[in-house]
Amino acid sequence: MATIAEERIDRLHALARRAAAEDEYERSREYVRLARRIAERNRCGLPRPFKRFTCDRCDVYLRPGRNARVRTQEGHVVVTCDCGAHQRYPYRDGG
Repeated sequence: MATIAEERIDRLHALARRAAAEDEYERSREYVRLARRIAERNRCGLPRPFKRFTCDRCDVYLRPGRNARVRTQEGHVVVTCDCGAHQRYPYRDGG
């Protein structure tokens, strides 16, 4: 059973995604910042999709092709935000 904080974080994630889809990046930043603050205060982690699709530097919700570049490099996925921040995630080759 999810706590109220986790439910709120999930809802803010959906709102940030929708705001970014409508090119309202300032509003999506506010949702991301609020969700991070809730997670901090309640000592619960952020879900993986939330961490993967938000920039740690500028708090914007990332949309590949719009405000983020996604590339693969030697066993890693490299996501580059428009602000210049990089995030790297390992992946295993399915072969």
